[in-house]
Order: sequence, then structure tokens, then C-alpha cells
Amino acid sequence: MDTLALAQVLSPPIKRSLGDDVAESLRDAILSGQLKPGEQLREAALSEMLGVSRGPVREALSRLDREGLVVISRTGRTTVARLSLEDLDEVYSLRRTLERLAIEYACMRATPEDIAELQAVVNSMAAALKRGISEKEGAELDLRFHDVLYQSSRHQRLLDFWTTLRSQVYIIMLSRNVASADFKDAVVYGHQGIVDAIKARDKDQALDLIEQHMAVAYDLVSKSYVQAYTDPDRTI
Repeated sequence: MDTLALAQVLSPPIKRSLGDDVAESLRDAILSGQLKPGEQLREAALSEMLGVSRGPVREALSRLDREGLVVISRTGRTTVARLSLEDLDEVYSLRRTLERLAIEYACMRATPEDIAELQAVVNSMAAALKRGISEKEGAELDLRFHDVLYQSSRHQRLLDFWTTLRSQVYIIMLSRNVASADFKDAVVYGHQGIVDAIKARDKDQALDLIEQHMAVAYDLVSKSYVQAYTDPDRTI
């Protein structure tokens, strides 16, 4: 028996800390809109509300700060992040680079099961659009597609970068107008072409398609951001 190999297989699962649980709760509250952009988050109040000490709350807020979901000032004041036009540009410029790498590796490493899962998400998108889709459902399905894409790359460090960025991408996706024809093209047709190219192992075609997809996606959200920043009654 190879005891070293067995030890690796039987290694205990990574334990979640209380800070992980608090971060997940706060992240869900931010992404669902229960905690609004600009809202102040006080350690003492959150500690009492969640029934935990201030240590896990501080740990959770530090993690959400790294994810870009909260902002911690030099004085320690913490607020829910309000993503600006500059934030949008930074997120999409970084995402464009990450997506190209994910596509390149997915074309080499995606399994038939990965491709089937990508296709299942696209099918769900098409069905949702047909019956009527909300901004939240559109964002969740879109994010799920890209989760599978990154997983199929089998590139762990790339997946780690995506995990850090995905919450900000989700918030940005929520701003899209799902009633527009461009949204339908981006969500269904754009993703379907990417799946087909990965299935064919056509890296060049897949890279061309992800470039087009990112351009359309950026155009969709930038229009929403411009409207939000010129409409005093609407915020992002």
C-alpha cells in the first residue's frame, strides 16, 4: 500500500471558520440587496445581530474588503461598496484577461461532463428567456456558466482569481437590462457559440468568441451605469 498516496486521499476536509460563515451571510445580504451600497457596517452591531464575537466579524469584513464588496477606510469605518464607472472598467479589463486564459485551458482540458454542464446552463438560459427572466436570474445563470468554464480549465490559481472577482461581477451583472435584444444575444447565442467552440477544441474560434462576448457584456452594463449615474433616483 502506498501510504503517502493514501494519506493524500484521506486528508481531512478544509475546516470552515466562524469568519467564513459570517462572510457568507454578509455577502449574501449584499448581493441580495438587503445591505445597500454606502450603508455603514459596524462591528459591534453585526456581532450582536449574528450572535458572535467581534473577531469573526472583523475577519469577515476584511475578506469582503479584498473581494471589493465593502470598503474599509483608514479610520476603520466600513461601508458596503458602491461600484463606480472606474470600478466597472477595472473589473472588465481584468475579467477579459482571465476569460481568455480560462477559454484557452478549457479547450484543452474540459471533459465531456464539463461541456454537458455548460450546455445545460445555456439551455436553462434559453428556457428562462422564453418564459421571462429577471435581472437576478439572468445574473445567476450567467455567473454559473462562467463558474463551470473556470472549473473546466483545471487551472487552480486562475480559479482562485475568479473566485475573488466573481462577487463584483455579479453585482455588475444585476444592473443589466434583461429586456434588451442585446441581452438575449449575449446570454444565449454568445454562450452557445463558446460551448460549441470548446466542444470542437477550436481554441482560436473560442478566443474570438470570448472577445466578442466580453465586448457585448461590457456594452450592456456600461449603458446601465451611464443611466444610473445620470439618474439621481437610481443607484448601483
